[in-house]
Amino acid sequence: MTNSIFDVYGAPVLAILFVLLFVLESNYQLRKRVQGRWKRVIINFVVSIPAFLLLRLMLIPVMVWLAMKNQSWHIGLNYLFDATPLIEGAIAFMLLDYSNYLWHILLHKLPILWRFHLVHHCDLDLDVTTAFRFHFGELIGSVIFRGAAVVLIGAGAVAVLIYEIAFEAATQFHHSNLKMPFRLERMLNFLVVTPRMHGIHHSIVKQQTDSNYAIIFSIWDRIHRTVRLNVHQDKIITGVPSYADESELTIGRLFKLPFTKIRPWPPVRHNASGNEREKKEPRDSIR
Repeated sequence: MTNSIFDVYGAPVLAILFVLLFVLESNYQLRKRVQGRWKRVIINFVVSIPAFLLLRLMLIPVMVWLAMKNQSWHIGLNYLFDATPLIEGAIAFMLLDYSNYLWHILLHKLPILWRFHLVHHCDLDLDVTTAFRFHFGELIGSVIFRGAAVVLIGAGAVAVLIYEIAFEAATQFHHSNLKMPFRLERMLNFLVVTPRMHGIHHSIVKQQTDSNYAIIFSIWDRIHRTVRLNVHQDKIITGVPSYADESELTIGRLFKLPFTKIRPWPPVRHNASGNEREKKEPRDSIR
């Protein structure tokens, strides 16, 4: 019954959001594309099928099951105090988002996890379809981490599902290639991760990729000083420099990629004008 929240309410909302972003980014493009769009659509969606099945058939059911079992275990922060369901839900929502910020950092820092997350990052363009381009191995790993987070936070099943819907919506939004009015995006970015912010995270420059890990709320990057916003979008080259050959990024090779020898990230110099701007502008000044 609880899972129906995702299927009955979440799935239609996410489907509508995807279509809306897909159309909008077609007409209001933030970054110039370097690949054929429909070829990437096919590759990204085929790669996403096993991950999507694991999301719906394993990740979400496990998190909901743990949240429901925890009602008798009484483990986690929310069981250490008495509060209204609304307050408990809000705390759980925020902490679930913080846990995913930490998980994202681990995906980049631990070699065993990076080899799976690399499939997502080696996309040579960045748009709403990239939001689905995850290797199924990464989803299996996330079951352990995110399931543990649900228990340690003491999140309820409804809070878990509401957060998961928001998580998927935010992932679609900040991966999109949507060019919004600059002032609007700058205001939104004080609260949430936006396309310009996450676009920097997908740069081939390692120092830029090692920033902007947040999923929904941008505050986590600001608190931990991992925020970087002072990079112009027209200076960003998307992807991983050691996997820049489009002919290598086929469906079959992407599935096999985590099980091959992973190439190191070669040094990539900043654009000279970008370095000058970085010296003059604070890292948290969105461009």
